[in-house]
Amino acid sequence: MVLWIVFALMTGAAIVAVVWPLGRKPRTGGGSDLVVYQDQLEEIGRDRSAGLIGEAEAEAARIEVSRRLLAAADAEPLAPSAAATPQGLRRRRAGAIAALIVVPAVALGLYSALGSPNVPGQPAFGRVNTPQGDQSFASLINQVETHLARNPNDGAGWEVIAPVYLRLGRFDDAVAARRKALALNGATAAREADLGEALVAAANDMVTAEAKQAFTDAMARDPHEVKARYFLGLADEQDGNRDAAAAKWRALLQDAPAGAPWIGYVRTALGRVTGEPVASTAGPNADDVAAASNMSEEQRAQMIRGMVAKLADRLHENGADLDGWMKLMRAYVVLGDRDKAKDAAADAKRALASRPEEVKKIDDLVKGLGLEG
Repeated sequence: MVLWIVFALMTGAAIVAVVWPLGRKPRTGGGSDLVVYQDQLEEIGRDRSAGLIGEAEAEAARIEVSRRLLAAADAEPLAPSAAATPQGLRRRRAGAIAALIVVPAVALGLYSALGSPNVPGQPAFGRVNTPQGDQSFASLINQVETHLARNPNDGAGWEVIAPVYLRLGRFDDAVAARRKALALNGATAAREADLGEALVAAANDMVTAEAKQAFTDAMARDPHEVKARYFLGLADEQDGNRDAAAAKWRALLQDAPAGAPWIGYVRTALGRVTGEPVASTAGPNADDVAAASNMSEEQRAQMIRGMVAKLADRLHENGADLDGWMKLMRAYVVLGDRDKAKDAAADAKRALASRPEEVKKIDDLVKGLGLEG
C-alpha cells in the first residue's frame, strides 16, 4: 500500500511538472552573457601566465566558464508566445486536461508492463559502471565538441578545449585547437607559446623547428613569457648546448615571482643540465648552499645518484607514478646508466600494465631516449 502511495505522489509531481508551464505567462528573451564569459576566460589565461594560479586550478576554472559560455551561446531569445490569444488559451487548457489523463495512464501502463514491485532494489554501484565525475567530464567534452562542430568559428570554444585535449593526451587535437584559437582570436604571446607547447607534446617532448618558431614569436611579443623561455631552454638542451639552456633557466628563476608553481620544475631542469643538486621548491638555506659549493664533482655525482636511488626505491614501493618513472629513466640516461634506464622502463610497464595509455607514453620515451634494442 505504501508503495502505491509513493507512486501516486510521484505521478502528481509529474503532472505538476507538465501542467505548471502551461499556466505561466510567456516570457520574452533577454541579452547574452557571451562577452562576460569570454572576458573571464582571458582573465584566467592572464592569471595563469603570471603564475597567480596553478595549471589544475586554471583548467578547472576554464571548464566551468566554458560550460556557462556554451549555455549562453546556445540560448536564443524567446519569441512572444501566441498563448495569450483565445486559440492559444484553448490549446493550453486542452494540454492541461491531456496531462491529467495521459500522464497517469502512461505511467500505470509502463509500470504494469515493466515494473517489479516485489524485486529488491539494486545498489547504485551495481547500476553504474562509470564514476559520476568521469561521466560529467566526458559529457562536457562532448558538449564542447558538438558546439564547435556547429560553430567552428567560435574562438573561445577552441581556447577552452585545447588544454583539455592536452591533458587527455590527444596531442594532435590539441595542436589543431591551438591553431584555431590563434587564427580566430588573434596572436598573443600566450597563444603562440601554447601552440608551441602542444607541438612539443605531439612530437614526444621534442622541440621541433615549428615549435621553436612559435616560442620565438611569443618571446618577440613578450620577452617575459614564461612558457616560451622554458621551452627555448629545452631546445638548447636537446641541441646539446647545455650552457645556453642553463643560462636561460637561471634567468627565468631570477625573474620568477614568489611562490610561482613552476619554480620547482625549472630547478629540476637546471639541475639536469648542470649536475648541481636540485634545490627544494621552498629554496635552499644557507647551510645547503655552503655544503653544495664545497662539494667536489665526484661528491655532487654521488649525491645525485643517491637521489636517483631514493626515487627508484619509492617507485618500486608505489609504481603508479607515471611522471616518476619517466624522470627515473631520464636520470639514468643522464648518468650514463642506459641498462638501468631500460630496466626502469620494463618495471614501469609492468607497474602500469592496467593503464595502456601510460604504457604507450613509456614506450614513446624509450624511443625518444634511444633505448630500443
